[in-house]
Amino acid sequence: MRVEVKICGLTRPEDARAADMAGASLLGVVFAGGPRQVTVAQAHAIRRTSILPLVAVVAGRSVPELLRLRDEVEYDIAQLHDGFAERDAEALAAAGVRVWQVWRIADEADLARAARWRAAEAVLVEARVPQGLGGTGQRVPLPLARAARERLGDARMVLAGGLAPGTVAEAVTVVRPQVVDVSSGVEERPGVKDHTLIRQFVEAARGSHARP
Repeated sequence: MRVEVKICGLTRPEDARAADMAGASLLGVVFAGGPRQVTVAQAHAIRRTSILPLVAVVAGRSVPELLRLRDEVEYDIAQLHDGFAERDAEALAAAGVRVWQVWRIADEADLARAARWRAAEAVLVEARVPQGLGGTGQRVPLPLARAARERLGDARMVLAGGLAPGTVAEAVTVVRPQVVDVSSGVEERPGVKDHTLIRQFVEAARGSHARP
C-alpha cells in the first residue's frame, strides 16, 4: 500500500486544488490558532474545492462545538490536539466523526507515557514544541519516530513535523508511517502553499515507499 499524503495548514481553495491535482490523499485546515487559522467560510470554500477527506486540526473546543463545526464545514476527520481526553474521542466517534489522536514527543519518556485511544483511527506523531501545535517545522528524530511506529503496532500512524520534499523520502523509508503530513515544508509563507513544492513532496513520498 502506498503512503498517503496530507497537505495541512491550507487557507486558500487554489492551494487545496493544487494538492488534489498533485495526488494528495487528505487536506487539512487549522482551527487551533496560529498563522494558518481559518474561518468557517474559508474552510467551507476549501471543502467545496475537493472531494478529498478534510481534516480539522482542533484544540480547546468541546465535543458539542466540534459537532457544530462539522455541520458547518463538513470535515471528515478531527485531529485532536491539547485539551482532549479519550472520552471525547469516543463521543465524537459515536457521532460518526473519524478521530486522529496526537502524540507530541521529544524523548523516550514522552513515548513511554503515550497511550493510544481505542476510538482513534490513527495516531499523529509530531515533535513536542513549547507553545506550538503543529506547523512548527520541528522534526521528530527518526529513531524516536521509528520507536513510536513500533509502539503503535498495527495501528495507523501519521508522521508530521519537519517534513519537506528533501526529507520525506528518508522519513518514509526509516519510519514506515501510513500517512505523512506536511504544512510549512511546502509553503511560500505561513498559509500560502508553493504548488511546485506540493508536487515534489507527493512524488518524493510516494517514490520512497517502494524502496526495500
